Amino acid sequence: MATFVHLAPADRAARIRRGGIRALSHGRGSGLGDGRGVYLFPVLPSYTLTHQWLRELSRRPGSRELVAVHVRLPDGEAVTVGRYGDREPEETTAAGAVGRLGRVEDPRGWEVFLPRPVARGEIRHLRAVRQVNGWRYFPGAHGVTPCTCAGCRVPGGYGSRRLRERRPHPDDGPAPAPRVLLARVERAVAAGDTAALCEALRGYGLRRRGPVARLARLSGHPDPQVRRLLARAVASWSTPGVDGLLRELAGDAETGVRQAVAETVAYRPTPEAGALLAELAGDPASAVREAVVEGLAHRETPEADALLRRLAHDPDAGVRELVELFSE
Repeated sequence: MATFVHLAPADRAARIRRGGIRALSHGRGSGLGDGRGVYLFPVLPSYTLTHQWLRELSRRPGSRELVAVHVRLPDGEAVTVGRYGDREPEETTAAGAVGRLGRVEDPRGWEVFLPRPVARGEIRHLRAVRQVNGWRYFPGAHGVTPCTCAGCRVPGGYGSRRLRERRPHPDDGPAPAPRVLLARVERAVAAGDTAALCEALRGYGLRRRGPVARLARLSGHPDPQVRRLLARAVASWSTPGVDGLLRELAGDAETGVRQAVAETVAYRPTPEAGALLAELAGDPASAVREAVVEGLAHRETPEADALLRRLAHDPDAGVRELVELFSE
C-alpha cells in the first residue's frame, strides 16, 4: 500500500472523516488529470517536502488553516504524476509515483493526481500541520524579485498595492497621476520628443478616464505610432468624447492606425462603438477587416453575428479563414 497526503481546509475535517474526499475539478490548474479527482503527495522522509504545498494553498480563498489527510492506496492504483503546470504528466501507479518522487533530486512543485474520490476506508488519519511549512508562489521564489505584471500579481493580495507602488510595471502600472501624464505630454510635444510622448500615452492607457479634449489634437500628429497609441489609450475610457475621437482616428490614412481602432473599439460597450466597427468591416485594408473579425468574436450581439456572416464572404482569403476559425 502506498501512503499519500492530501491537504484540506480544517473546517472540512469532520466531513472528510464521515465521507472521504470528494473528487473536484482542477483547483490548481495543473493539467495533471483529464477530469475530476484529488491531488496528493507521497509521504517522504522529509516533513517539509511532504507538506510543501501548505503555504501556497493557504493563499487561496477560504479557510487558511489546513490539515493533512493521510491516504493509503493500493500499489497498482492508476494515477498521474508531474510538476505543477505539466501538460503531459506521467501515467503510473500509486507505488510508481512514490518511487518516482523519491528519486527526484528536487520534488518541490511536484504532485500526484488520483482521478477519482478517496473513500472513507482509504483515509488513515487526519493530522494538524505547521502552518508555516512550504513555499509560496513557486518553488525557490524566496529572494526573487516579484513580478508586478497583470498576469503574475494577485489582485487584493496582502501588500499588493504597496508592491505595485514600489515596483510599478512598465506595461501594467500603476499609472502616474493624470496631472503628471499631462505635463509629460506637454513637454514631449513642445520638445518634439516622440519617444517620451509615446511613453506618456502608454501611461494613459492604464487609466479609466482622461482629458480627451486635451489629447484630441494628437490625432493629427505626424508620427503614426503616436496616433496608434492614442487610439489604444482612450479606447477603454468612460470619458465623454472618446467615441468621436475614435471615429476620427478610424478615418486615418495610415492602415496601422485604423487597425488599432478596430482592435480596441470592440471592447467598448457603446452603440457608437458597434456602429464604428460595422463601418470598419468595409475598410479597404484586409488587416483592418481581420482586426474587426477578432473584435466581433468578443461581442455576443445579433449585430456582431450578422457582421461575421457578412465577412464570411470577404474577398480576402485570410479574412474568411479567420471568420471560420472563430465560428467553430
